[in-house]
Amino acid sequence: MEQTVRLEPTMRRHIRTLTARHEPQGQFLSHLKSGSGAVVGMATVGGLASVTGLPMLIAPLGATAVLLFGQPASPLAQPINIFAGYFIATLIGVAAAMTFPGLWEVSAVAVGVSIALMLMFRVTHPPAGAIPLVATASPYQGGTLFVVILLGCVSLLVLALVHHWIPPRAQYPRRVD
Repeated sequence: MEQTVRLEPTMRRHIRTLTARHEPQGQFLSHLKSGSGAVVGMATVGGLASVTGLPMLIAPLGATAVLLFGQPASPLAQPINIFAGYFIATLIGVAAAMTFPGLWEVSAVAVGVSIALMLMFRVTHPPAGAIPLVATASPYQGGTLFVVILLGCVSLLVLALVHHWIPPRAQYPRRVD
C-alpha cells in the first residue's frame, strides 16, 4: 500500500510532462492570420492541381503549410529546409520505388535514410519524411513527384513570403546573424 502512495506523485509528474504545452500562447489575430494563410496556400496548390492535372494535394504539403504559416520562426520552416528536405526525401523515395517496386519494407528504410540525410545536411523538414511513403505507395511516377513537390514548395513559399509581410508581420525567413 505504501508503494502505491509513493508512486502516485511520480506518476502525476510524468502525466504532467506528457500533457504540458510547450508553445507560448499567441495572439488571436495572428492565429486567424496563420489559418487563413494556410487556406490560401492550399487553395493555390489545389488550383494548380486543377489547372495542370497534377496530383498536387498531398498530405506532406499540408504539413508544410502548418510550419510556413503557423511556425515561421522554426528552423524546420526555413526555405533551405523545405527545398533540400523535400529534394532528399523525393530522391530517396523515388529511387526506392524504382529499385524495389511493391516492397513495403523499402518504405521504412527510405524514410529512415531520408531522415538521416536531412539531419546530416542540417536541412530537416519533417513533412518531407512522408515523401518516401508517397513515392513507394502511390501511383505517382518519379518525374511527376519531383514536379509536384517543386511546384507545391515554390507556391507555398512565395505565398508565405507575402503572407508574413502583411500585418501583423512576422520575420520570414529567419535572418542570418
